[in-house]
Amino acid sequence: MKLRVIIPVFFLVLLTGPLITLISGNAKLGGDWRSANRESSNIAPKPNITKEAVIQFYAARAFSWRGMFAVHTWFALKQNNAKKYTVYQIIGWRQFQGKPVLEINKDTPDRLWFDAKPSIILDIRGKKAEELIPKIEKIVKQYPYKNTYYRWPGPNSNTFTAFIGRKIPELKLNLPGNALGKDFTGLSIISKAPSGTGYQISFAGLFGILIAKEEGLEINILGLVFGINPFYLTAKLPGIR
Repeated sequence: MKLRVIIPVFFLVLLTGPLITLISGNAKLGGDWRSANRESSNIAPKPNITKEAVIQFYAARAFSWRGMFAVHTWFALKQNNAKKYTVYQIIGWRQFQGKPVLEINKDTPDRLWFDAKPSIILDIRGKKAEELIPKIEKIVKQYPYKNTYYRWPGPNSNTFTAFIGRKIPELKLNLPGNALGKDFTGLSIISKAPSGTGYQISFAGLFGILIAKEEGLEINILGLVFGINPFYLTAKLPGIR
């Protein structure tokens, strides 16, 4: 097949998932972030009712056209009898304000990400959560890109959550395939998968391959992931979780 045919076909395959996401209404072009909804989605347990320790990781479609390709991920922690959650996430525009991009606040954990409703991708409670929270707090301090943010290929919000997962394999954090930036591992070419249940080869998050029990087989091309997981009978396309 001639190169002039291969190249358009290649990009068509890469963009199939994002186009399906747009047509299905799961992502929208444009929008005004200043008026976008940031209310609670009411999927997190209420701290005044749930006294036990809670760890929750969330994912929501990125704002505007970026939602065709990627989700934004973050997490929240609540110790026993705590009356509020502590929310940890990377906010890229803080970089332009001269602030660290890593934001840690006492906040509502399950806010809509600028109109996009989040989903819970990891939920741990009780004694296990109580034991893991101090470990997570310690690893957060070790994150090397607190002041650096690039939407593509990373480091970004998904690089941060993946970093936590690699350092704490007990979490078994299985990030969605469209968590673009999760495969950015800096200068490390060989590393653990974000779930800690396997390994991956990654070249600056642009190209790579991952094999792990939780994620299955993933192939990364320009940050976009194709994959299949025989353990859970699931497939992954770029832009589609």
